[in-house]
Formats: sequence, C-alpha cells, structure tokens
Amino acid sequence: MDVIHLKYPHQLKTTEGPYSLAIGFFDGIHRGHQAVIQSAINTARAKNLKSAVMTFDPHPSIVLGGRNEKVFYITPLQQKIDTLKTLEVDTVFVVSFTSDFAKLSPEDFIQYFIRDLNIKHVTAGFDFSFGAFGKGNMTLMNELSKGDFDVTVVDKLIDSDEKISSTRIRKSLQEGDMEDARELLGRAYEVPGIVVHGDKRGRTLGFPTANVQQMDDCFIPATGVYAVKILVQNEWLDGVCNVGYKPTFNNPDDKQLSIEVHIFNYDKNIYGEEVRVGWYRRIRSEKKFNGIDELIAQIEKDKKAAIDYLKELS
Repeated sequence: MDVIHLKYPHQLKTTEGPYSLAIGFFDGIHRGHQAVIQSAINTARAKNLKSAVMTFDPHPSIVLGGRNEKVFYITPLQQKIDTLKTLEVDTVFVVSFTSDFAKLSPEDFIQYFIRDLNIKHVTAGFDFSFGAFGKGNMTLMNELSKGDFDVTVVDKLIDSDEKISSTRIRKSLQEGDMEDARELLGRAYEVPGIVVHGDKRGRTLGFPTANVQQMDDCFIPATGVYAVKILVQNEWLDGVCNVGYKPTFNNPDDKQLSIEVHIFNYDKNIYGEEVRVGWYRRIRSEKKFNGIDELIAQIEKDKKAAIDYLKELS
C-alpha cells in the first residue's frame, strides 16, 4: 500500500491511478467507515481502477474550532494507516488540514484533490462536507463533477436504532463499554504503546505487569479493570489490565494515569517493545483496598473473570 502525504498547494505530478476514492476523516474506521471504503474498493474492482482512501490530519476541529485542548483519536494517524492496510487499499492520501487548505472553495478542492489526482470515482458518506465553511456536500460534488468522475453516496449505517459514529464510540470508551465499542468498530478497540519500567509492585504481589505507555493522542477507556489481549512480538496474548491511578498505593492527588497488563503465563522481559492493547470487557471499576491481602484476593478474582471471558471468545 502506498501512502502519499499532500499539503496544499501540492506539487504531485503522477501518472498513477486512475483511482476509485473513498474520502472522509475516518477516525476509528468503524463499520460505517468500512462500508464507505468497501464500496470504493468494489467500484475499483468493477471498473479496473486502483482503490484509494483520502483522509486528513490533524483533526479539522483543531484548525476550524481554535481548540486549545488536546484532541484524542480513536485511531491516531499511523494506526489508521495500519488498519487501512488490512482492508487491502492500494493507496492512502493523507492531506494536511491547514488554514490555507480550509479556505479552499469547493470548486478548487475538486480541482486540486480530485481531478489533479486522476480520480475517476468518489465515494463518501451522506454527511461528508468539503471546501471553505463546509459549503460543499455530496450533491454539489456530483454537480461539479461535470462527467469527469462518478459519485457514490453511502447512507448511514444503523446499529440498535442509532447511527454508528465516532462520537458514539467515544462515549462507549468513556463509559468503559468495550463490548459496545467492539460491536460498532467491528473489532476490538486497540491502544498502541511501548512497555516501560514502572514501580514493579505487581511482581512483589505475584502478578508481574507490563507497564504500557500509550502513544500520543490515543483515547484511553474509563478507569477500571479489563479483560484484554496484548500484541507482543507479533503474538496476541491474553491478559488482565488495570487502567487508572492505583489508589491503594498512591496519593489521591496523584493523577498519573497508568496502564498495566498482567499477561497470563508469561514471564519474558519485554521492556522497550512496541505493543498494542486490545480491550474486550470491563470487569469492574477501580477502587481503593484496605490492604495488600484484600487487593491480592481481588486480583485473583479479576484474573479468573478475564480468563473465563476470553476463553468464551476463542
């Protein structure tokens, strides 16, 4: 899969393509996004075109909304690219969402980012907008095509009488409802990270943990204990994870969030390894225990609950 980064005004001179393009921000690449992308792939196969996806970075709200707070993504850019690779897309265009780009008229957007890229078919969701102030919609896209490219609009995908959306998935993550998030995404929610040194307290309790420092801008689920899988050296391993502030040991004012995964039947040194944590079910909320014995007893229960649940999935 080719990944092409573009910034307006781009100087891309290519004879690649022609393309069937799926276009959108696609944070999460959830089932609704997958329907748009798969439609573009199907069109590519039917019309002997290359399949492509166009996404944007950073999130438009950073430029358009003047936000000062950090934006947390369901799929940060590299994770989004990795996920698109699994969908067997030929090319990904990553467009830098800058102030100048945001000022483009719908007509100029189509010229520079559709016609000039040799795109012959555009597929997007019903609510996709483009051009300055979001003035362009898919009806206008079709009108401005002037027969140079075809347009397909994919309707919203409904689950439990409600539209599948990135906003809805974030709400599930905030509530720790990983089963709902997994249903909407079509896969387990994953957080990439690197294993770093922690306080090594888990080892003294008989439950050694991998302390995972998440990659920047990842959306972390609600604090609590979870049944998880962790990708280590290309192998998915079962485990139980605590995400939170370790109130039994830490000062209540200490707000250093930690992600600690106890991997079942595993004692390998993996410091420095890049990993991915897949979240499957929230077992309980985080709580403060009265002593070490009470904590150990609860961890045993959590571990059994995670083993039993993950066994059901296999």
